[in-house]
Amino acid sequence: MIRFESNPQPKFLILYASYGEGHLQVARAIKSSLEELGNHRTVMVDLMAESHPWINEVTRRFYLKSYTHMPSLYGWMYDFTKQMKHNSWFGGLLHSFGREKIRRILQTEQPDIVVHTFPGFALPELKRRKDSHPPCFTVITDFDLHGRWVHPSIDRYYVATDDLKRELTQLGIPNHAVQVTGIPLKSGFRATAASSELYERYNLNPNQPIILIMTGAQGVMPDVAQICSRLLNDPDVQVALVCGRNRLMKESIERQFQDHSCFSRLHLYGFIEPIHELMAISDCLITKPGGVTLSEGITAGLPLFIYRPVPGQEKQNARYLASKGAAVIADDVTELTDQILKLVHDPLRLTISKLSTKQLQSSQTAADSIVLDILSTIRIMEKASTL
Repeated sequence: MIRFESNPQPKFLILYASYGEGHLQVARAIKSSLEELGNHRTVMVDLMAESHPWINEVTRRFYLKSYTHMPSLYGWMYDFTKQMKHNSWFGGLLHSFGREKIRRILQTEQPDIVVHTFPGFALPELKRRKDSHPPCFTVITDFDLHGRWVHPSIDRYYVATDDLKRELTQLGIPNHAVQVTGIPLKSGFRATAASSELYERYNLNPNQPIILIMTGAQGVMPDVAQICSRLLNDPDVQVALVCGRNRLMKESIERQFQDHSCFSRLHLYGFIEPIHELMAISDCLITKPGGVTLSEGITAGLPLFIYRPVPGQEKQNARYLASKGAAVIADDVTELTDQILKLVHDPLRLTISKLSTKQLQSSQTAADSIVLDILSTIRIMEKASTL
């Protein structure tokens, strides 16, 4: 269904999900890139939330709770289904959610192009049944490949690494249908550099190393107080702690440290939209290993430290970057903090670590690369359909 030869601005439908912040952030980055090109015809839909709100809420809560209450169960489920096929019983069930909703959305919105930032492939399932539907593009938002992302009716994949491309082609996806672009991020990550204005804005001292801790959008990293305490025992460092939307964590940490002499070197923040600004003035990053957050750290050129990654895609993300020398994984607070303090006080080690991170950086912004490639691919498909 390619039909926009008379309209230079094809209409995009971006399908995402609200399991974590990453899928939404990637969708927004692609929408922003389109708008910078002058295309304002983009519709974003959380398909699971709109089609099955009750199931969406229950599964979202399970996903979030799994970090603190059931990490082993979530990891077992992830590993057990990692090799799933789209046409297996379980694969068919997962990709059936939202099928009727997507039919109605297609009728109402009549998009020319559909982009997935989450592997809920109700539309590709319809395409597989020979129905006439728009071309489907998929952006994989992790450094690890789960079988849920693999579907023969996806016209093109965009992935973070050459290794992911190799895995997809080994599973039968044509080589030309996979592009290595990196994971889309907000445009500010490449445009922002350290400045006196940023140090002042975040009340940080430019003459002391800044250790940035990001606990996730919902603030779910464990042992944060112990990590801060051990780091702040060193009088020459400061800690920037981003608690996300977890107001209780922020208030609890503040109460624990407010009477200590090190409190002036502990800087607490809630959810920060322009996180690229804080990354630009930091020396290293401790984080939970979501694909988007890791990509943000890589783009900012920060040495990455990952504490107790949860089994599943995040542990696999962590292992992948550790294998490339771009991240350090620690399961113990003492081990974590000792390695960080050694790094920030050793200029040579810090430089080498940053160089390892830089090797994973892409030369072009992922969102722009993806948008331009989609538009180019669609034009080729349009011409082929008229022959």
